[in-house]
Amino acid sequence: MATAVSAAVSLPSSKSTSFSSRNSIISTDKINFNKVPLYYRNVSGGSRLVSIRAQVTTEAPAKVEKISKKQDEGVIVNKFRPKEPYVGRCLLNTKITGDDAPGETWHMVFSTEGEVPYREGQSIGVIADGVDANGKPHKLRLYSIASSALGDFGDSKTVSLCVKRLVYTNDKGEEVKGVCSNFLCDLKPGAEVKITGPVGKEMLMPKDPNATVIMLATGTGIAPFRSFLWKMFFEKHEDYKFNGTAWLFLGVPTSSSLLYKEEFEKMKEKAPENFRLDFAVSREQTNENGEKMYIQTRMAQYAEELWTLLQKDNTFIYMCGLKGMEQGIDEIMSALAERDGIVWADYKKQLKKAEQWNVEVY
Repeated sequence: MATAVSAAVSLPSSKSTSFSSRNSIISTDKINFNKVPLYYRNVSGGSRLVSIRAQVTTEAPAKVEKISKKQDEGVIVNKFRPKEPYVGRCLLNTKITGDDAPGETWHMVFSTEGEVPYREGQSIGVIADGVDANGKPHKLRLYSIASSALGDFGDSKTVSLCVKRLVYTNDKGEEVKGVCSNFLCDLKPGAEVKITGPVGKEMLMPKDPNATVIMLATGTGIAPFRSFLWKMFFEKHEDYKFNGTAWLFLGVPTSSSLLYKEEFEKMKEKAPENFRLDFAVSREQTNENGEKMYIQTRMAQYAEELWTLLQKDNTFIYMCGLKGMEQGIDEIMSALAERDGIVWADYKKQLKKAEQWNVEVY
């Protein structure tokens, strides 16, 4: 960008017109001066008024490419689209909630033969068989992947989901079943499944193996965190060994709804110094004030520690599940931030920009 600059400089009558280097305001390596004639005229008082005309060219600052803090190198998205989905097969489908749990949740594994290369934290789309009321194919539904990139069988040829069967009563008193969730929960081994994706970069794991990773989940929102934790504690990788702290908060209505409880307890036994585990069972647990134990209620018991961690550059918050929990968590953080003279809404924006506050709610 070139700019014409005109200036008048009053110089002493002495022959010397040199300036001290301490008076330099702009670094000369960022500005180029083109040579142009200088015009002088004598003025009263024994001084000279010098009119200087120069062409100043300022170099545009080099664009700094943002380096992501997440494991996003080589991440593939939208390899398969609705018109040409990948057709896998159901290898395993099992209910993982107790018979007395409010609702059913199933864990399912699909074959991919390595053709759907995903990363921990991504999602896939599923298109249910059949057609809708208008005779058109059903629209895809997105589900967070519940397995690590290696898959539950460790051969990078499968993908797993954690799906709750959706059944509700509408305004007319009629029972309504969610099309895709019921399709998936009813799948038998060997059945074909139309898969799209993978999609998403919001929930990718941090690169830093020494990071503090705080995971907040309700219900099937546990899916991406199961994928994180398998990679951290159940697998061996030449290029990744987790040495930081993983802290999982899982909120469910009843203890029979706790998903993957045995897996997480094994991880805690295996790495007690690196894995912290807190459950919030709303219908069975209360805090010291007799309030139901929702995920934000459990977090409030560690509020000071969480706030201290959140002010560190290597702490990453991940939230997945019901949208309702976000407000409760904001209320906790807002009170802590205000005490320190910080506006939580502004601070959260900074965390998001730094990829340290990651949310996927529904």
